[in-house]
Amino acid sequence: MTAPLLEVSGLGGWYGAAQILQDIALDVGPGEVVALMGRNGAGKSTTLKAIAGLLARRSGQVRCMGQSIDGWPAYRIARLGLGYVPEDRRIFTDLTVRENLEVGRQAPRHWPDGRAAPHWTPERLFTLFPNLGEMPDRAGGRMSGGEQQMLSVARTLMGQPLLVLLDEPSEGVAPLIVEQMAQTILALKAEGIGILLSEQNLPFCEAVADRAYVLEKGQIRYASSMQELQGNLAVRKAYLGI
Repeated sequence: MTAPLLEVSGLGGWYGAAQILQDIALDVGPGEVVALMGRNGAGKSTTLKAIAGLLARRSGQVRCMGQSIDGWPAYRIARLGLGYVPEDRRIFTDLTVRENLEVGRQAPRHWPDGRAAPHWTPERLFTLFPNLGEMPDRAGGRMSGGEQQMLSVARTLMGQPLLVLLDEPSEGVAPLIVEQMAQTILALKAEGIGILLSEQNLPFCEAVADRAYVLEKGQIRYASSMQELQGNLAVRKAYLGI
């Protein structure tokens, strides 16, 4: 059995004195897309931030690529091969598409077993994201929201991640961009990259995800294959409002 790229157990997270996450446990394997689902405020984004080292206070155990990353700063976790695409994109609006990609560049990586991992270059990313390939010299601030979302993902891939945390990629973008994002996720899956996807869009998750964890009030209430969640109307009504 292939070892997971990400293993989380007993994860707690706080904003100040308020505890947001309680006893979160999940895992993501190579080439696996795992959806983290729930209503607004359920704790999905906070879970990703806690894993990525972006919460000031966190408890529990997190292992990434077989190594314990408890207490590591975010930059060190990123250098291990974890990519994070935030919900609010955070591209550099004054830089061009190509310059944004160069900001994210890291050296090629290897999988824990020594095999070469996928190597992303601007040219390869322009094939994956044709829209970006048509505007390499356009400033980030002159792009649509969907194009900025693509650029945020592409910049993260320039860091050569083995595992990607992807926060609400379908939110607030046109249906055509949502479809392109789904195709991108499936392409990354085919490369063996693991993806932990925070998302409320059930049809989007059904199109790309293998498994799902459902959160409510910072706790995992349900975990199953995506197919099982599709067929469980009681869970969908209780925790997803669907």
